[in-house]
This record gives sequence, C-alpha cells and structure tokens, in this order.
Amino acid sequence: MRELVPATTVIAVLVNPSSTAAPNQVKEMQAAAQAIGQQIVLLSAANEGEIDAAFAALVGRRGGALVVMPDPFFNTRCEQLIALASRYAVPAIYESREYAMAGGLMSYGTSYRDTYRQAGIYTGRILKGAKPTDLPVLQPTKFDLVVNLKTAKALGLVVPVAMQQLADEVIE
Repeated sequence: MRELVPATTVIAVLVNPSSTAAPNQVKEMQAAAQAIGQQIVLLSAANEGEIDAAFAALVGRRGGALVVMPDPFFNTRCEQLIALASRYAVPAIYESREYAMAGGLMSYGTSYRDTYRQAGIYTGRILKGAKPTDLPVLQPTKFDLVVNLKTAKALGLVVPVAMQQLADEVIE
C-alpha cells in the first residue's frame, strides 16, 4: 500500500475485534508499521453498522489508505467494504483475489484455490486410511498479489509498472 500511495501519512487497519486472531493481527501490524516508520490507525468492526462507522472514522482521522485484515466476517461483507472504499475514495487492500475481482483495488493473500486443492488431497488421504494425526500441518506457501487497474484509475491512482510486473494478476 505504501508503494501505491507513498504520500499517505496515515494508513488505517480494519480488524474484527470479535476474532480470536485479532490480537495477533494487531500486534503484527503495529510491529510492521513501526519497523518502517508508518503511522497506522486501528479501526474495529464486528457487524455491518460498525463497518459503516469505521469508514466514517477513517475519513475523520484522515486515513489515506486502508488495510482490511483477514477475517471470515469481512469476507461475507465484501461488497459492502468495496462500495464504502469506492464511496470514500479510499485505496484499500484485502486478503483475497475475490475482492479485487469484485472491484476492490488490490489483494494480497493465500490462494483459496490452492488451499482447497490441498484440503481435497488430505481428505483423499484420510479416506484411503491415513490417520489425520500422522499428516503434517501445512501452511500456505503461495501468496497472490492482484491489482485492479480499473479501480486504480477510478481512484486517480497510477499503479507503478514495477508493481504491475510483480502482480500475479492484473485486472484491466
């Protein structure tokens, strides 16, 4: 996000406080921001109304960009998040390509396709007699960067060629 909107002094981070992952997400984001000297503002939302309020707070706190942390609840509110980012003209990054495909600016995260494929492989192994406790725990190894140039243009942003070349997918 810093590469795409380098003049932004404040980047907001939207987190679901009801999530068990939230404390670690916040801690990691604060550490990363501190390491690069970036000011962040934490916004919380655990329901639809709080998402609307978070965007209003984002604008009030002069947030120039938004990072939506991974969360199943946010995945169910994809259209709302993208619509609000568009309405408030806030560049936002999300966890999965589905957001960018639906009109979000960009996404960076694991490939659901690869995750589901691996789950299918494990299911097959278990059905063939493997004990689940004998199977190693796997973590994602492939992360996809997807950039939506149409949305960038609507926001008045120019996506650097270097970023487009690094992207796994560019939506035009």
